[in-house]
Amino acid sequence: MELFINSSLLYVSLRPLNSTAAEKTVYDICKDMPAVIIWYLGLQFINMFLGIPANLMVLWLIHKNKGDTSTSDIFILHLAILDILFCLTPPLELANIVFLTTSNTWYVLRFFYGLKDSSPLFLSCICLDRYMAVVHPVTFTSLKDRHHRAVLAITVWLTTLAYAAAKCVGNIVNFEKVFTAMILAAFTFMVFCNITILWVLRQSGPGRDEMHPVKKRAFKMVLIILAIIVFNYFPPVALLPFQEYFSPKVFRCYIHYVAFGLMDFSSSIQPMLYLSKEKLNCCQCCSTQIQ
Repeated sequence: MELFINSSLLYVSLRPLNSTAAEKTVYDICKDMPAVIIWYLGLQFINMFLGIPANLMVLWLIHKNKGDTSTSDIFILHLAILDILFCLTPPLELANIVFLTTSNTWYVLRFFYGLKDSSPLFLSCICLDRYMAVVHPVTFTSLKDRHHRAVLAITVWLTTLAYAAAKCVGNIVNFEKVFTAMILAAFTFMVFCNITILWVLRQSGPGRDEMHPVKKRAFKMVLIILAIIVFNYFPPVALLPFQEYFSPKVFRCYIHYVAFGLMDFSSSIQPMLYLSKEKLNCCQCCSTQIQ
């Protein structure tokens, strides 16, 4: 039968040892190591109940403050829309992993998995925007009021939809290598941008142990973002290229769900980080007015 899972390997062939294997669900095939699948599904439902309202609140705040938004908010807005779409999938995913043996409904899930796979592209745009603002402020200022960010966002959406459609088909040879290359390139780029930003902010103070309060807050925020990028996106980067070193069943039932469970949970962590930043800015504004 074919076992459909949430990754760049959305379907992999399992050779049944008997005729009844074709009737098994994904959960039945992994029944001797079910802990990670249960953990993964629990994480997905937490993602749904936490991620949807958090991302909706992000959209509301960006709309409410559209007269006073940062240059990165256009990418944050599109990332929130993408995450909301992905956070709608856990009920269907639960049904397909635990109850259903048909492969038809996996076409829908593969499309949404393709959307989530491409989310690092929007994160890379956010990192690039912040990188230009800190490392190349003159160039950033000259481009600040132009429409290149909207063009870039449209380009990312077209790339995302094309990738998701190709993934939905599910029979492209070596298609998993596209995801591996994309996540590795995006991860490397995001880490480079954030480390460079941290270094520039750290060196921009009057002395090595001094830093302007605004830059200090920016330094702490970028450090948190870097930690989240490593936590959410390092597992697939570290594990997927070494698939052949694991037994097929261990990779399909264990390694895969660990890597992508952490990556998928970014749909909740990212909006929560944005909301915490907005709350911090609001508190600082109120404090300044009181003084």
